[in-house]
Amino acid sequence: MSRSKCTNCGLVNFSTDEACRRCGAILGETSEEFIDAGEEKKAKRSLGQRIAWITGTTFVILFIWYTSLLMSSDALSSDQKRELYVAINVLDERGFGTEATMLRHVVNFRSTDNWWNRYVGHRDAYASTNFPFEVVTLYPEFFTDSADDEERAAILLHESYHLFGHGEAVALEGVWRNKQKLGWTAEKYEGTKVWNSTRSLTRAEVPKLFQCGDDGQSDCMQ
Repeated sequence: MSRSKCTNCGLVNFSTDEACRRCGAILGETSEEFIDAGEEKKAKRSLGQRIAWITGTTFVILFIWYTSLLMSSDALSSDQKRELYVAINVLDERGFGTEATMLRHVVNFRSTDNWWNRYVGHRDAYASTNFPFEVVTLYPEFFTDSADDEERAAILLHESYHLFGHGEAVALEGVWRNKQKLGWTAEKYEGTKVWNSTRSLTRAEVPKLFQCGDDGQSDCMQ
């Protein structure tokens, strides 16, 4: 509330007063505007309440969205979970501890598409990630087309890049650069479905990795 403080005697008068109620001085000439301290605190509290309301509403929306992703998809079977965690252990043993921890303790794995995946669609894949909700869908091909646990670990390493917010090109490059460390090598896996599809996509998305050798078209990571 705005009030007028008399500079002659110091009395705080109402803003509608023309003369000081104590000394009679004309307020227009001998006054200064005065903002009630309680009103200022109230204004500050109102701003804080608005911020809290926005934060709370955002959290509720995200929670509802996350819950809807789980409710509109199916969980993994017990056999699928066993294969999954063996592959995560492979990542851990090969030096990808951060990625393995994320996959083991943060991610919620599903076996079928949620409503979001069905809405946006996606090309043929072994898995897909909903960032930032950390929901990973493992399609049947993840289990049937992969040659072994190491190849499934390669697919999970790819998805771990998406879990940290990276795009497809970064994920493909990251896996291809680390395939030797992972033990997913051409000597052992060249010709498998996962190897061929990953190599084809990586060559298309990150051509710089295939510009080595005398012909300028060989794998630079070999």
